[in-house]
Amino acid sequence: MRLGEIDVPSPESGQVLIEVTATSVNRPDIMQREGLYPPPPGESQILGLEAAGTICELGPDVAGWRLGQRVAALLPGGGYAEYAAAYAGHVLPIPDWMSFEQAACIPEACITAFQNLFLNAGLGDAQTVLLHGGGGGVNTAAIQICRALVPRTTIIVTASTGKLERVRSLGADHVIDYAQEDFAARVTEITAGAGADVILDHIGGPYLDANLRSLAVGGSLALIGTLGGRKAEIDLTRLLVKRQRIIGSVLRARSVAEKSAIIDAFRQRVMPHFGPDMLPVIDRVLPLEHAGRGHDAMQRSEHFGKIVLEVRRSK
Repeated sequence: MRLGEIDVPSPESGQVLIEVTATSVNRPDIMQREGLYPPPPGESQILGLEAAGTICELGPDVAGWRLGQRVAALLPGGGYAEYAAAYAGHVLPIPDWMSFEQAACIPEACITAFQNLFLNAGLGDAQTVLLHGGGGGVNTAAIQICRALVPRTTIIVTASTGKLERVRSLGADHVIDYAQEDFAARVTEITAGAGADVILDHIGGPYLDANLRSLAVGGSLALIGTLGGRKAEIDLTRLLVKRQRIIGSVLRARSVAEKSAIIDAFRQRVMPHFGPDMLPVIDRVLPLEHAGRGHDAMQRSEHFGKIVLEVRRSK
């Protein structure tokens, strides 16, 4: 990766231009850098799926937003820059007390967690949820959102040895060391054989069979990544008998209208819960020119929460 200069983007119809103060690193950025996850046709080739800053220009046919307004936005690309164009329906207002660094953590990770757990898998209160990879941005967000929306739900989280206590302090009821324990056996023990109603997983192939063994009758596995592998064999009879669902989902490829509907639901149901007791978990803040360090830290799983990039204005 390298810093370069391009023309400031011009907002198209239905878009706003944001003067970016902060963005953040997400695993799809790494995949795109490696040539494995190209942006949708016609969108910016610059990395970055979310950003926070102030609106500095309104495109045609934009209503409900004003110049100078503090916002965060979900982007199809282009966040690693001083300016980014965003669809008006993909923008969230941020409160005055929230920093841009905190706000830059919300659009991709928090909306991914909310969409998959609640809109796709239908997690309800007093159920049991299993979250894999407790130190990542999506799963630290998922713990907090579950605590806010379904406070009686039992939260089980898998994490590496060095992150167990931090995951527990964030609100998990049970934490499983995935390197030392059989998570399917532990979920069975914790739930007295009932299993988890919803599982959120980004590992994929290597976890698939154990996930289905961990899943309750009528449960849903929300698959958001294949970090560990794309292929696996499963016992389809178990899937049939236990009436389980496997739901695959990516946010970036959805249409503008679909994303707008998801973001509107997030704005209404989740945004009011942010406050002193619920803030995005930030691992570190790096200047944009050190984005490579952020990618390295994420690839080594050194982070707990989000890796934020500070965008400094060029002279």
